[in-house]
Amino acid sequence: MTDLQEREKTEILRVANISKTYDLGGRMPWSRGPGSTLTALDGVDLDLRSGEILALVGESGSGKSTLAKILVGSLAPTTGSLDWDAPTDSQRGRHAARRVQMVFQDPYSSLNPRLSVRAMLSELLLLHRIVPRSGVTAECLRLLNQVGLDADALDAYPSQFSGGQRQRLAIARALAVRPDVLIADEPVSALDVSVQATILDLFATLQKELGLSILFIAHNLAVVQHLSQRVAVMYLGRIVEVADTAELFSNPRHPYTRALIDSIPRMNPGSRNSKPIIDGEPPSPFDVPAGCRFSPRCAFASEECTVVDPHLTAVATDHSAACIKSVALPSIAPTGDQKENQ
Repeated sequence: MTDLQEREKTEILRVANISKTYDLGGRMPWSRGPGSTLTALDGVDLDLRSGEILALVGESGSGKSTLAKILVGSLAPTTGSLDWDAPTDSQRGRHAARRVQMVFQDPYSSLNPRLSVRAMLSELLLLHRIVPRSGVTAECLRLLNQVGLDADALDAYPSQFSGGQRQRLAIARALAVRPDVLIADEPVSALDVSVQATILDLFATLQKELGLSILFIAHNLAVVQHLSQRVAVMYLGRIVEVADTAELFSNPRHPYTRALIDSIPRMNPGSRNSKPIIDGEPPSPFDVPAGCRFSPRCAFASEECTVVDPHLTAVATDHSAACIKSVALPSIAPTGDQKENQ
């Protein structure tokens, strides 16, 4: 095994059995179930390897952002553990705060409109003692160059930039403290389609040049297909499948993953499915279904699926899925054909 392969196999972060619940005290008028406890995360197991881009995908409301906040230390889990030095409460030390940085979905709301780019970056560089005061300007220029911005941006304010440029500034700010891990929470979903590709290319370049470990959160599998080395699929507070990117797209072992892949728009004539890929909406987090939580929407669900609550199980080398039919799934007809035959 080469040094690069060995580095990619080294875990820089592992979360085990992470759960996050909110007791809202009394039934909420919008909840569909009888409970007053919202389950945002339920027994999440995940690892991030050194120098890799791990994509975390799933529908809105699946718990992706909640997990990101726990990883960055702004939210404490209800149960579970994180195996790294960054604590999970608000009293994070300076060194721990440097290790993991976050890039948010809306770059404008994450930047202080009253601070120039120079002031924003200088504040971080001096607070964390990255460079001496005499080297601050040079380091600011280096960071701007690293994210593809010119030197004349140094004395400008966030309102003077486009959406894509603001996201580059947010990335520069995250890189200023030289983190080990970058958590990107849907960083391109608020941008124009024409700009998204350039930001994705920037993340890929930073990973290669800096050896960063990146957790890239998205709701669209097509966005991360050519960016990530591995993909973790999340549904209603749980990880339901994890695999190398190529393996997951060619051989999905969970019906939810398969449906997400089938729903990716394609330009080939006749490639559009004639039936809906997934029926209905996700169940309420106030009332998680018994058994497999995806069974109410699954085209392959049987009576057993409403009783057995599957957990992540290895189905191939470096490929795990939480489905009792994961072994047989490759031989089952495509989703649209399955529904037509029912």
